[in-house]
Amino acid sequence: MQADVIARRVRVFGRVQGVFFRAFTRDAAESAGVRGLVRNLPDGSVEAVLEGEESAVRRVIEWMREGPPASRVDRVEVEEAAPAGRRGAFTIER
Repeated sequence: MQADVIARRVRVFGRVQGVFFRAFTRDAAESAGVRGLVRNLPDGSVEAVLEGEESAVRRVIEWMREGPPASRVDRVEVEEAAPAGRRGAFTIER
């Protein structure tokens, strides 16, 4: 039986642009089997939409709380979102 699919919208604040944060998030999501996207926002934060099994989504969020070595995560905001039935590879948007 397949676990329930959840979706979360995550915003990460701090030194998170120009430090490979989006690639780090993509790699973490792909490793966990999570679908979605990640993008830089004009205010300097990074936003991700994560969709997958609850334990996998939580694991990616925990990775995002740490970030890659060159980053500095000051704050993470997580909100529930409606699963959209995403398929295909996790994407990095500009």
